[in-house]
Amino acid sequence: MRRTVFAVVFLIVGAILLAAKDQPFQVVSWPNSGQPLVRFTFSKLRDIGSGLGRERSYITDVVAENLSGKMIGSVAFALYAFDNGKMRIGEGQINLTNVAAGESVKFQMTVFAVGTPDHLSVTTAAPRAVAMTVNSVPQGAALTVDGKSAGTTPKIVELAVGKHLLGFEKDGFSPGKFPLEITARDASGGSVSYELGSATHDSIELRDGSVLAGDLISINGMDVLVRIGGSAQRLDRNQVKRILLAERAPATD
Repeated sequence: MRRTVFAVVFLIVGAILLAAKDQPFQVVSWPNSGQPLVRFTFSKLRDIGSGLGRERSYITDVVAENLSGKMIGSVAFALYAFDNGKMRIGEGQINLTNVAAGESVKFQMTVFAVGTPDHLSVTTAAPRAVAMTVNSVPQGAALTVDGKSAGTTPKIVELAVGKHLLGFEKDGFSPGKFPLEITARDASGGSVSYELGSATHDSIELRDGSVLAGDLISINGMDVLVRIGGSAQRLDRNQVKRILLAERAPATD
């Protein structure tokens, strides 16, 4: 009889522990009033270590269910973490893309918080841009952001949260591309600098500040002969401030 009672108690305790293990940390519906369109289920937050200063990093498994009758094309949500005193202590970001009506998607996300989160809230994230100075070595390169012209370096550009591709072109230098990712935690005021590849042509800097890219043919006390765009041009020696010669591979027989 005692063995039977012990076995029953053991099974009950095991069932309770298993249910507690599977219990989600929190279920959040968005919007929080009216008809819910998306339901988020967050697993227990796991502390994975310290971040900046007193900040801690937490991992949670998330299930997002599209409760609406329409496809979710692309929506960004801001997640906020609060302590038991209802003070906001952390944040994270959720991006849903191409989620069909009635579909559930599973993913893992990181929450950054100063302290231990007690509960979470979700709201649509307002479009946010981060101002950043983009420079190049040498300066004066034509800059593109995601394939669109953005002026010449140095240039202050505003970049939305997400992945971007910066392009750099300057006469006499090899063009280059630089992938850049902006996160919700990035603050304005940062900078990035890209060093262009070795010059493919000689650079002739004139006294009026302009720079010509070409191949130096000859130079003497009177003039400078340079090939630009396949055509030879003769410049008055007094016009030329300086000449930067591109490094070339030695000729082979």
